[in-house]
Amino acid sequence: MPAHLLVVDRRADVKWAKGGLPVISARDYIAHPEQAPRGARVLNLSRSYRYLGTGYYVSLLAEARGERVIPSVRTILDLSQKTFYRAQLAEVEEALRKAIKRMDQPPEASFNLTLFFGHADDARFQDIARTIFDRFRCPLLKVQVRSKEGWTVHALEPLSLADLRPDQEPLFQAALDAYTRTSWREPAAKAPPRYTLAILHNPKEELPPSSPRALQKFVKAGESLGIAVELIEKKDYARLAEFDALFIRETTNLDHHTYRFAKKAATEGMPVIDDPNSILKCTNKVYLAELLRANRIPAPKTVIFDKRGLATLDQEIPYPIVLKIPDGSFSRGVFKVQTRSELEATAESLFEQSDVILAQEFMYTEFDWRVGVLNRQPIYVCQYLMAKKHWQIVKHGGNGRAEQGSSRTLAVEEAPREVIETAVKAAGLIGDGLYGVDVKQNERGVFVIEINDNPSIDLGVEDAKLKDGLYRLIMGEFLRRLEARPRKPGPGA
Repeated sequence: MPAHLLVVDRRADVKWAKGGLPVISARDYIAHPEQAPRGARVLNLSRSYRYLGTGYYVSLLAEARGERVIPSVRTILDLSQKTFYRAQLAEVEEALRKAIKRMDQPPEASFNLTLFFGHADDARFQDIARTIFDRFRCPLLKVQVRSKEGWTVHALEPLSLADLRPDQEPLFQAALDAYTRTSWREPAAKAPPRYTLAILHNPKEELPPSSPRALQKFVKAGESLGIAVELIEKKDYARLAEFDALFIRETTNLDHHTYRFAKKAATEGMPVIDDPNSILKCTNKVYLAELLRANRIPAPKTVIFDKRGLATLDQEIPYPIVLKIPDGSFSRGVFKVQTRSELEATAESLFEQSDVILAQEFMYTEFDWRVGVLNRQPIYVCQYLMAKKHWQIVKHGGNGRAEQGSSRTLAVEEAPREVIETAVKAAGLIGDGLYGVDVKQNERGVFVIEINDNPSIDLGVEDAKLKDGLYRLIMGEFLRRLEARPRKPGPGA
């Protein structure tokens, strides 16, 4: 077995005898390579790995000399910024949550783990430590675990020998002994991704279509299919052409950067969900109302009117009347009026935003059906219950906060056939993208309320039946579209 070599800033950093394990200072390793054993496995224990610092150059030169080193330059760079290592933690966090759930005495608050060559200072988390070490081969690593909307890895921080407390030094020495006596199997090299996909999201959005944990499910599902997935934001518009496909997981609108992203992706020939045509059609309720009426899709009685039509509106639709602005989302811009005075006051306010608004008959139901449709096929079915003491699924408070009702998820085959068939037919009028069709069902039948181009796909709700399979199903559709693209002719063709 090749010898191991400890590289430290000062020889005095190694306070214990190592039974012949060679030790060299970082400066000597850099300036006098002849002093280092040839072919040694280098353990870089420098006090800092900052970019272009001494510790960084130890790993850089070790790789240039053909020697195996931990941490590698790639690991140093990955650990330098949270944005670099964040995407690699989805599997770690899932295992972490499962481990804590199985514990007889789980932690009650946020905590830190210290890893010594992949050995945890808390034996309960040894499997997690090994998983992290397989991804980030760093001799000493602090793992900050936080309890916020579920257990997450908040940050990873490389440590040095100088950071060790006296009670941790024996743990480090034991881990070093074990590591230098055995050869940890390198994790199997993953095949390089065949395609790259960008997920456009807004971390600050109040009601995003997918939560951060759900987005990581998409990342993991894409990787399992050979698609490298990266989360991007509005500021990354100039980088869009670097990717092969685009998935928009931010609430869409026409006068908005989401539509510009979709247009650019389509122009580049990239598979994109939501495509610009779907955004154009779905974000305007006036268009949808006419589309459903023209194609005889049952919907609540709807009247499209301007200021002149207000005078006779309540002669066409009885109270209570639901008023909507054309481009509202997540129950925003939707109001129920009970009297003529309420009608006039609410309509006057809405006309300040749009020259034309919609009036719709009110249908009371305990819940709305939501059928997810992808490429003209149903993939999930949910019942969204109304918010507490409210007539809508989402109740927007005056403080800017929103309350949502609970939900129930069914397998597609468990839902009423008429609900599924009506929803699929309605979605087909828009295109072959990903849609959420909202449906009401009462004694009169089934009625389409809305077709959403950017439906919610969230952890524990829409995925409650298919679990990870829902994310793979959607990523699989991207893969199908990517493979169906016409091949570009090679040079000289």
